[in-house]
Amino acid sequence: MTTEAAAGEGRSGRGFDGFAPETLHLAGRTFVIRRATEADVPALVELLRDDILGAARESGTEDAVPYARAFALIDADPNQLLVAVTENAGNAESADQAGSVGQTGTADQTESAGQPGSSDQSHDGSAIVGTLQLSLLPSLSRRGTLRLQIEAVRIGASAQGIGLGTAVFEWAHECGRRFGAGLAQLTTDKSRTGAQRFYDRLGYVANHEGMKLPLD
Repeated sequence: MTTEAAAGEGRSGRGFDGFAPETLHLAGRTFVIRRATEADVPALVELLRDDILGAARESGTEDAVPYARAFALIDADPNQLLVAVTENAGNAESADQAGSVGQTGTADQTESAGQPGSSDQSHDGSAIVGTLQLSLLPSLSRRGTLRLQIEAVRIGASAQGIGLGTAVFEWAHECGRRFGAGLAQLTTDKSRTGAQRFYDRLGYVANHEGMKLPLD
């Protein structure tokens, strides 16, 4: 696997300002990690829905208003980076025909979504196969360490079984470093035991107990 970063990518003063698309080469396939656009939102919502917990949490594209509102807030905040992971549709089709994508039950399928062989076309004709959201959280604690929060990670079934989940997390960690973060953190539902094992292998330590309170 190789990563190609666009020239000039890195810190430019505020949050993720200056972020540019990057390319991952993995298992003979090429994926692009880029900032999501408004046109990508329906496909990203479908990735979030195609999951045991997400099916109950998300309302789907038939109720587009809350997702449009949320996207506008994310897109306007320089400390937020909503990511779309895409693959050229022709590249994905040839890889599927060659049998290079398998449902093997590997750790990279944790926090996953999608049906085998399915894909959502983005505005440029490529297939959206994954998503995640990165947030830069300034804090006085830990001597003012800037934190990288990683949330809503999904890898579609058409891109599972080749290590893309691991590659995306490695990319996210490096991206956080480039933009000044000194600590990566995430939350995962207690029922996601497979995801917890995956995060353990990445080096995450479950040293805090997370709690949530609905405000609606």
